[in-house]
Amino acid sequence: MTARETIELVKQNLGVPFNQATYRDTFKIGDPDTQVKGIATTVMTTFDMIRRTQAAGLNLIITHEDTWWNDRDETKDLTENPLYKMKSAYCKEHGIVIWRFHDHQHAKKPDQSIVGSLRSVGIEDETATMGGGKVYTIPETTLGAFASDIKKRTGSRAFRVVGDPQAKISRILLGPGYASPALRQDVDVVIGGESPETDGTFDNPEYVMDAVTLGIVKGQIILGHVVSEEPGMEECAKWLRTFISGVPIQFIPAGEPYWT
Repeated sequence: MTARETIELVKQNLGVPFNQATYRDTFKIGDPDTQVKGIATTVMTTFDMIRRTQAAGLNLIITHEDTWWNDRDETKDLTENPLYKMKSAYCKEHGIVIWRFHDHQHAKKPDQSIVGSLRSVGIEDETATMGGGKVYTIPETTLGAFASDIKKRTGSRAFRVVGDPQAKISRILLGPGYASPALRQDVDVVIGGESPETDGTFDNPEYVMDAVTLGIVKGQIILGHVVSEEPGMEECAKWLRTFISGVPIQFIPAGEPYWT
């Protein structure tokens, strides 16, 4: 089966119409008519991840985020960039094909990114969708204990928390990646991938700090973009195995980019 035929199967099994006008969910490098030896799913196609894919004997990468360091994967200004030259030459030499799966992964019901991200923080919901806004009630605990448990579960190195660590919390709202939700009246803690500290449409950090001063329970946990969405690509690998056979399908994590 070719990469093009494999992606056609993905489109047929989405459960939602495929938007042909998408600029994200397209092939980024490689010949779509290449025979697929194996499939790797990941959140970010770093050079290291591509090399590990090749070493595993796989040649089709389905990635959630961009390959060429910009959302549109534009390469016209990169032709003389040494990193672009080396990365693209490696892909061509080893027959690597990369296809992005972003807009339609979030459009799916359920949304694998949210299902995986929830699971990574200890919450199970196989029906979660983007924009669902579902509040999850957990056994009452402190913000500090809850944050500590999540940090341990995810292994996030650049983990950040806003709020009183002694505050008793139980109502959780999550949005991976840039979908970090705004704090609502019916929520104690929001969990997100990343969000601005200020000048956003709603500034959670300042809101939480004001709530703490006034004795109102509110908290924010920032996991990091990759940490919050990478579990979704493991869910993607499981899903692909339900309708693609004959080739290995492996989740190959890119890994968190940040350290402190």
